[in-house]
Amino acid sequence: MKKYKLELTVFFSGALTMMLELIAARILSPYVGSSNLIWTTIIGIMLTSMSVGYWLGGKIADKNKENDINVLSSYLLISAIATSFIPILETNFIEVLSQYLDNLVIVAIICATVTFGIPSFLLATVSPIAVKIKNNSMDYIGATSGKISSLSTIGSIVGTFLAGFILIPNFGVKNIIFGCSILLWILSVYLFNKKDKKYYIFAIIELVVIIALNLLGGHYFKSAHPEIIKDVDSEYSRIWVRQAQAGETTYKTLQVDTGIESYINQETGEMGARYLYYYDLFEYYHKEAKEALMIGGAAYTYPMHYLKKYNDKTIDVVEIDETMTEIAEDEFGLDKENPNLGLITQDGRSYLNYSNKKYDTIFIDAFKGMNAPFELTTYEAMIKAYDLLNENGTVITNIVSSLEGEDAEFIQYEYSTYKAVFDDVKVFKVNGDRDNSERQNIILIGFKGNTNMNEEKAEEYRDLLNSEITDFTSDKSIVTDDYAPIGN
Repeated sequence: MKKYKLELTVFFSGALTMMLELIAARILSPYVGSSNLIWTTIIGIMLTSMSVGYWLGGKIADKNKENDINVLSSYLLISAIATSFIPILETNFIEVLSQYLDNLVIVAIICATVTFGIPSFLLATVSPIAVKIKNNSMDYIGATSGKISSLSTIGSIVGTFLAGFILIPNFGVKNIIFGCSILLWILSVYLFNKKDKKYYIFAIIELVVIIALNLLGGHYFKSAHPEIIKDVDSEYSRIWVRQAQAGETTYKTLQVDTGIESYINQETGEMGARYLYYYDLFEYYHKEAKEALMIGGAAYTYPMHYLKKYNDKTIDVVEIDETMTEIAEDEFGLDKENPNLGLITQDGRSYLNYSNKKYDTIFIDAFKGMNAPFELTTYEAMIKAYDLLNENGTVITNIVSSLEGEDAEFIQYEYSTYKAVFDDVKVFKVNGDRDNSERQNIILIGFKGNTNMNEEKAEEYRDLLNSEITDFTSDKSIVTDDYAPIGN
């Protein structure tokens, strides 16, 4: 094993680098989101840090005339300590900076550089130093360099799949950070030559520091967020369940990225988001509607309301994240055994593409502003939704957008797209007192065929119906799978 100590070190360094990149997105998401722009920023910063690390590592290797492997051991130790600071920096740096700067991309650049760029830079120095130590002879420097680079890349591949498919959804990012820092410490000790009693004492002190930093980070987070009931990493998202106080009312909320996905009155169990009540308009526009589909379950607050209010109707809920469904059952009171409820763990667009089941109503609640799954916004997706509707059916979608100004593009693009698919389209402003230039909840309804209105419900829904924007227009092009200028 000692013969391959450098190869093992390079392999694990590559794996840990990619784990840090995936972890970076999870750590940053509650403060800056997880849009394409944020992912681009994280990847760019990590690659920049690694490039600098490769360059500086080469310089260090050239100065290491005696090919002392202890130099490599030292850099691994420093990277272990830098990794251990990540939980502390989340609460005391990332969160604080996100509260003071409005530009999320700038926040992401600074936080990714300070929090994750430093350990990535240190890990990148491993490969060039290892190449120099492994081969003094210039005759075989090419083969040695290729071998080391290959092992580093293989480690990166293994680290990516291991973190994405197994570690993050099963152990959570805090535990993974702790594991990464311990593994780096082990590699550092493993590489160090000529260990004596003094070294072992020093190594134990280093281990205690690494453990203390990780524990301190957890303590800071809990102290700063006593309202967070659960902090869970699923296959798809970092999810917070937390309590929030509004006047004398206590709400239980489910947060993904920077946005609140769902919230309920903790005493009554009633859903708190006003826009959800607009989904009930389906029974006004189609009095014979019996079967509904909802894309985007989150905490299942509307499906639970639907099942309670309409005990003669059924609803299927498509939610890609099974952990969301489990949280909805454990924390929000979802009854998964209700015979009128169908649970489908699948991507929403995939279900639209391949389902043959017909519905009277389709609810779409999967958008968080411009950070939207674009594949559910396109002409092709709406054609599939239209085909799944029975005659006189409706698609009711919640969109977060402004009605005017630069932030109005989402609703304008979607309005044009719905107009190209449906026989009629209506737009509703959920909060009448909000300025049209502010981002807000907007309800978009597409109709298949003629409306079959239930006039007996007109008075019950008078306030909602009066919020219709009858003169809404858009000059935007339709959104397609090939051209979707939203979902950033």
